[in-house]
Amino acid sequence: MSQELTESKIRQTLDWAYDKAVNGIAGSKTAQQFAEDYLSKNGSLHDQANSLIRWQTTKAGTSGFLTGLGGLLLMPVTIPADLASVLYIQIRMIAAIAYMGGHDLKNDKVRSLVYVCLVGNSAREIIKDLGIVLGTKLTTQAIRKISGKTIIAINQRVGFRLLTKFGEKGVVNLGKTVPLAGGVVGAIADSVPTKIIGNVARDTFIGSKA
Repeated sequence: MSQELTESKIRQTLDWAYDKAVNGIAGSKTAQQFAEDYLSKNGSLHDQANSLIRWQTTKAGTSGFLTGLGGLLLMPVTIPADLASVLYIQIRMIAAIAYMGGHDLKNDKVRSLVYVCLVGNSAREIIKDLGIVLGTKLTTQAIRKISGKTIIAINQRVGFRLLTKFGEKGVVNLGKTVPLAGGVVGAIADSVPTKIIGNVARDTFIGSKA
């Protein structure tokens, strides 16, 4: 089957990964369960989110963690397993942070804002276009004002940004259809970009530290 990566496949994979992050995948906690682990810790909400981000960037990219994600090979979309793994791991982290900020993960607008965070610092531009100030806690009212037409445009922009990002880094050629390559995926997931994405998610859904 063709391994050519397209914007459409990226968006299908985002939806697949989000569904697994929120509803669960064998051997892994849901975003909500992941978030609750950190909400039970001492410290401010901002500190709890930082703790979650630190764990994600130092632990979740290891091959030991990824061996439990066999369900990633059952994707309905033909896309490299390593790329799907990275997107799943990062989306679950962002969704967990959104949940910690009190947002409804079943809301399609929240879902799209989770996707926006995947583009890292470029998210600031997209979010600014929505009239949202990054670093100020995102309110339910602000989310409610986002139109369905805008959501479609956001998803398309994120899809194209990610296609460009992964294409430039050659990630699309790493996995093919072989089982998860733990070391390769670890190198991608356990990287500076994941920390940046986590920080953008924190500033978007929780706000900057006062």
